[in-house]
Amino acid sequence: MALVPFPSSSVPDGYDEQRFGPEGPEGPEGPEGPEGQDEPGAKMSFLEHLDELRKRLIGCAFSLLFGCAIAFIFVGKIQEFIMLPLIAHLPSGKIIYTSGFEPFLLMMKIGALAGLMIASPLILWQLWLFIAPGLYQHEKRFAIPFVFFSTIFFLLGAAFSHYIAFPWAWAFFISWETQYMEFLPDIKPLFSTYVKMLLAFGLVFQMPTLVFFLARMGMVTGWFLVKNTKYAVLIIFIVAAVLSPGTDVVSQALMAGPMLGLYSISIIVAYIFQKRKPAEA
Repeated sequence: MALVPFPSSSVPDGYDEQRFGPEGPEGPEGPEGPEGQDEPGAKMSFLEHLDELRKRLIGCAFSLLFGCAIAFIFVGKIQEFIMLPLIAHLPSGKIIYTSGFEPFLLMMKIGALAGLMIASPLILWQLWLFIAPGLYQHEKRFAIPFVFFSTIFFLLGAAFSHYIAFPWAWAFFISWETQYMEFLPDIKPLFSTYVKMLLAFGLVFQMPTLVFFLARMGMVTGWFLVKNTKYAVLIIFIVAAVLSPGTDVVSQALMAGPMLGLYSISIIVAYIFQKRKPAEA
């Protein structure tokens, strides 16, 4: 005959039935509380956070390799897309290089840059997977909008840099030519400046996306941004001085101008999507 153990009580010592009710401190719906309650993500230890970070970094590395594999198929056409508009402004129509290995390195850098652009949605998705465990359930539904709008605005910033900001800065540099001075740009610093401006504008154009999610989470409001505009302008010019690749006023102004416009757009975004206080009955 099998022995059946007596059911053990799960009520701890010192349990107050008048406070918790007959169902116990976990409530009638179990440890998660009433159905539909918005619970934060699972708690993770420090080592679990490190392990999760390792997984996401590996995911970013594979995403970048995937993007580079596609980019190197078209690296020749991408190189022409970048370089031909630049040399069109030069009287000589050519860009010099002083090391025989530089053209090969240029091709590798262009492939890596294009691979980063292609892999950016996957990298942003890995970023979201890293921060998602610490969010509430209603905040996790922003995953797809976060990846979509972050990618779109990053590409918009890159396009602004390629078609507007860098050509203007390029024309400013060429304008200093005289009859005894000729502008002969070296390919290495030229492409380095191009990449810095492209990535900087890609990051700067994330401002409306960032404000959108902060407003939806109740962390900022439109009035808060308006009230702190003077501080925002100061921070914008400091950031522009740091992110702009050159020390000249033109490149800093080209960086600060779009940021001021994006801040104005962010104010509108915050007003539209900010959390509303429930109407009092």
